[in-house]
Amino acid sequence: MFDIIQSHRSALVMFTTGLAVFCATIGLAWPYLSPDVLGARMRQLVLAWQRNRMSGLVRPSESPKRSLLTSEPRRVYAAIVQRLNLARHLEDGATQQMLLRAGFRGRAPVITFLAMRVLMPLTVLGFSAFYIFVVIKPDIHVLLKWGMSVGFAGLGFYLPAVYVKNRIAKRQKSVIRAWPNALDLLLICVESGMSIEHAFRKVADEIRSQSKELAEELALTTAELSFLPDRRTAYENLGRRTDLEGVKSVVSGLMQSEQYGTSLGNALRVLAQENRDMRMSLAEKKAAALAPKLTVPMILFFLPVLFAVIITPAVIQILNE
Repeated sequence: MFDIIQSHRSALVMFTTGLAVFCATIGLAWPYLSPDVLGARMRQLVLAWQRNRMSGLVRPSESPKRSLLTSEPRRVYAAIVQRLNLARHLEDGATQQMLLRAGFRGRAPVITFLAMRVLMPLTVLGFSAFYIFVVIKPDIHVLLKWGMSVGFAGLGFYLPAVYVKNRIAKRQKSVIRAWPNALDLLLICVESGMSIEHAFRKVADEIRSQSKELAEELALTTAELSFLPDRRTAYENLGRRTDLEGVKSVVSGLMQSEQYGTSLGNALRVLAQENRDMRMSLAEKKAAALAPKLTVPMILFFLPVLFAVIITPAVIQILNE
């Protein structure tokens, strides 16, 4: 009986070993039996792209450009705006203009912004009520707890506006940094014989590595110069979207040059120098304001440490005596 069990065990071990060897052989030979045609093609494309990049045919800065076309709003947001009769704000130029300065174009961002002004207070109210009543559980009256929750909900109403304003500030900072260089490139393109539309398009392609926001605005201005009946409208839209004094001055110069037929190259040269001087003056103003800003930190942090270092040895010596 023991010999029979031992023989069955040996047969089972041999069968398992053979099955493992067979599976390992199939696993190693499977790429050759069933080649991955799609994977090989993808690898060839990647190698070709890398060779073209190294040879200079493809620049590293080239990346898929974000579409400037507007999208449809979400149905939930559109239903909230329609149900609460907030559509009148769609005709309000102030809200739409604020979103344009932040880089949100079309009707969908306005609907999303209005819907968020309704949803954010409710969301903040729920989170604040949960945190106050369940998590911290302060020993205060229930009405005071609800008052705190409602207060936080009121702050939630302003969160979308705060986000949009921060987005506007970052966008304007990016544009104003790259704007003098864009004017120099625009001057070079105009003096080389390009039309203003081709110059804007070329500058938009070249300035993308420094400021994507400015590249988007210039690309949109190029499109407006192509299909709008009046160039003045395209220039005014550029100044209105950026809301920067340097850009508005250049826009005014371009419109005057277009109206009176003056030299566009001379106007751009003067405007480029003015914008560089303006940026230098802003840097000097920030540098001059640095000393008053450092006064309070020095009083709070440096002087106590300095007094401690000076007085402590004398105090120790007096105590030892």
